[in-house]
Amino acid sequence: MAQPNIFPTNDMMPAPLPKTNGAPSAGRTTAANGHYVNGAAPTTDASSERIQIVDDEKQFSPALTQQIQKWGLQNAGFDYDIVAVFGSQSTGKSTLLNRLFGTNFDVMDETRRQQTTKGIWMCKAKNANLLVMDVEGTDGRERGEDQDFERKSALFSLASSEVLIVNLWEHQVGLYQGANMGLLKTVFEVNLGLFGKKTPDGRNQRTLLLFVIRDHIGTTPLANLQATLSADMQKIWETLSKPPELKDKQLSDYFDLSFAALPHKILAADKFESDAKELSRRFYDKSREDYVFSPLYHKRIPADGVAFYMEGIWEQVQNNKDLDLPTQQELLAQFRCDEIASAALTEFNEQAKPQKRPIESVVDGLGKMMRAWRKGALDRYDRDASRYHQGVYKRKRADLVGVIDSTLSPLFLGQLKNLHKACLVKYKQEMIDGMRGEGYNFAEVVAAARERLEKRFLDGAKEALVEGTDWSYEEELQLLRDEARSVADQCRKDETKKMVNVIERNFKKQISEPVDLYLNKPTSDMWDKVLKVFRETLEKAEASYLGKAKSFDCTEEEITTALATLRKRAWLALRAKIDEQTADAVFLGKLRTYFEERFRYDENGVPRVWRPDDDIDGAFRKAKEQTLELIPLYWKIKPTDPSLEFSLPSETSDSLTSSEEFDFPSTLVVFSETRALDLTNRFRRDADAFYVEAKRSTVSSVAQIPYWIYGLIAVLGWNEAMFVVFNPVYFAMLVLLLATFYIIIQLGMLGPVLQILKTLGGEVHRQVDHRLREYVMQSQPVPVSASSRSRSRGDEAEKESRRIKAEPM
Repeated sequence: MAQPNIFPTNDMMPAPLPKTNGAPSAGRTTAANGHYVNGAAPTTDASSERIQIVDDEKQFSPALTQQIQKWGLQNAGFDYDIVAVFGSQSTGKSTLLNRLFGTNFDVMDETRRQQTTKGIWMCKAKNANLLVMDVEGTDGRERGEDQDFERKSALFSLASSEVLIVNLWEHQVGLYQGANMGLLKTVFEVNLGLFGKKTPDGRNQRTLLLFVIRDHIGTTPLANLQATLSADMQKIWETLSKPPELKDKQLSDYFDLSFAALPHKILAADKFESDAKELSRRFYDKSREDYVFSPLYHKRIPADGVAFYMEGIWEQVQNNKDLDLPTQQELLAQFRCDEIASAALTEFNEQAKPQKRPIESVVDGLGKMMRAWRKGALDRYDRDASRYHQGVYKRKRADLVGVIDSTLSPLFLGQLKNLHKACLVKYKQEMIDGMRGEGYNFAEVVAAARERLEKRFLDGAKEALVEGTDWSYEEELQLLRDEARSVADQCRKDETKKMVNVIERNFKKQISEPVDLYLNKPTSDMWDKVLKVFRETLEKAEASYLGKAKSFDCTEEEITTALATLRKRAWLALRAKIDEQTADAVFLGKLRTYFEERFRYDENGVPRVWRPDDDIDGAFRKAKEQTLELIPLYWKIKPTDPSLEFSLPSETSDSLTSSEEFDFPSTLVVFSETRALDLTNRFRRDADAFYVEAKRSTVSSVAQIPYWIYGLIAVLGWNEAMFVVFNPVYFAMLVLLLATFYIIIQLGMLGPVLQILKTLGGEVHRQVDHRLREYVMQSQPVPVSASSRSRSRGDEAEKESRRIKAEPM
């Protein structure tokens, strides 16, 4: 069932008509605000005048010929066009014509919302030889069930115009009566019988049906609305009762279909105005591909004969019995069937009302409930309405079925969407649960979860189906399958990423110790050893990945990409380890160690004690040259064995992290030339320090006390020594000191005793210094400046004393 339009229609803003001088036309009243509610103000410009060519009493106006002369079309010949509008009452037809062609047809008074256009009106378009007909709307409450004028006016506008604008709301698309499809069917049948014969020049009389869809909010694309309307028109044509000679004719033989959409006139006013202007250009700009007035549509009637031509058409329409009102039996059947259908529909709506509110979860047993509601409504209708006219009964039953199905269809679609969400959530959880732990087979987990997913969805969707409808869940099922495939692909990517990360961590652990060992013991084949262990470890990592990739059901392309990523990461891990071992501080330490081993130690690894006659300069040069040879060795990763060289494509990128290009050749260079020169200079400074130290050690070994000094000391100190030896007191003290010194040495307390003596001496010195400073300050007062200078000197003295105490005794 079509949902009621909850928005204001496009005509809820009455457009002001131009004010002019002169008396208003007969039958119209002037509004107090200067607008003309039921007619237009007369104007001094004859081209903007309008005329009622058929009044509401079905009488054709004889003044059309005179009005055409006023419009200046008497001598236009074939250089003119005719366009008419068709549609339900109060759908904004007059407003649309005024916007498109600059006419001044009456528009609806929003405060009263009643019929505005009565009969058929005609006006000349602004700045063009274009006659525009505004036709009374169909389905108006003023005429009620009197469809005679609706049919005749629709047939007249179809037969006399080149372009018939079918004006309808978006929500009317897909409806039978709401979109006037029943009326169009009747008009098509009569039009085919009256005017379906070929013209004197041997061609079919063609008309363009331009469907203008109003209040188009964009939720349903125009292409989908176009497809629906085209299918409805084709269905109508196929069910027509055609004359025998025209039974093989197709809709395209007599009619062309075109479509346009306009947004809401109030809620999207600016967009409405711009789209209306764009649509208007299709009627004026002959250079456009979508220009509506094709020569095929022209009736080939000169402008001075249009009035007589239209009058003849109206007489044919008036005298046609196929457009008469239905019989009294049919009227009764229509009334009672509508009444019975309304009662059945009311009961149905009461039953379905609780489920119409938005529900975000699956409703158990919804299909069973919908089938019961539908069957109950139809059974009640069949029981009470089957006694009436069978044609009306079946037609109204089909309408009732359509309304019921249109009400239940959103519930069915909502059930499918909720079922879709619930099944997808359950599927994701099953995927996560299945991938917990070790040793799972990813392909088996996915296959089992997908099988359960489809079973749950199909069970729920089949339960929600209602027999006798054209509902289908295949589209939703395919969408669910696509989303499930996307979820599985994402899980596979995530798990593959985790697996590669684990393999990468294990790779780093395995190469860390061997690379450290080889880089700390530089040899000519150092890089051969490093790359060999790198290749062996990488092969194990690749084998580990390939073994697990089979269970993930990965494609060849994914495996190739993952292996390339793994190789890149492995190489970067090796390169990071090399960078760690060749950092400036670390590498300078290696150079110093290597230099020391060759300069400060001999061939047997024994430390050297330099003597004045040793060749220090030669040993220094040799050790330095050997050490500097390490810089070219570490400068670039280049093995002596070409088979051990490793390479990666320059365009290799890590598909699991980023898409940045990878420049492999640049990673082979460990040191740049600038960095190598800087390391060389820094090492030379360190080596020079070792050389200077060695030279100083030879000087200190030369500076010895001459032996004759010892003899001189013995001669000069003989008397004092004898005095000490032969004096009992001094001798006893000497023996006591020697014994104490011996005991301290034997007990290993020499160090602590010296430290105590040093501390004690320092404390005595500090106390004496402090006491002297206090005594001087109390006994001799000085000015502030002098006191400050004295305090500064005292502080400096204290610092000097602390420095002396800190020096080893």
